[in-house]
Amino acid sequence: MNQTLFHLAFPVTDIAQAKAYYVDGLGCTPGRENRNALILNLYGHQLVAHITKEPLIPQRGIYPRHFGLIFTSEHDWEDLRDRAQQRQLLFREEPKHRFVGSPLEHRTFFLEDPFYNIMEFKYYLYPEAIFGSAEYTQIGDSALRGSL
Repeated sequence: MNQTLFHLAFPVTDIAQAKAYYVDGLGCTPGRENRNALILNLYGHQLVAHITKEPLIPQRGIYPRHFGLIFTSEHDWEDLRDRAQQRQLLFREEPKHRFVGSPLEHRTFFLEDPFYNIMEFKYYLYPEAIFGSAEYTQIGDSALRGSL
């Protein structure tokens, strides 16, 4: 393995419920598991659901805290969108196009798991916008910033 992988740990209150959501719902591959944690493979990246006894509180909007993936294939983005719709996962923001007609144009949707963790999944029409296009200042959805 010569590629760098992303790792993210996040809180849950029930391992079985987390496994059902992430494996059956999102399509992750399960890894090691015990009563306190579950390792998941999300498109080749490691997610770890850790049990917390602290109360989990829903975030008002999608900002500032969320995580997700940027797909390099529009077909893969559409496949996950379709899977989430078929499995009736909670969409925090329905699939949409942002910055249409600009070099920043991308497709996006947000999901929320049963523990209030919010995930965003994107596909950029122009890959240079993922890290580049610094001359533009638009980031995120300004219409949703008021919910902070």
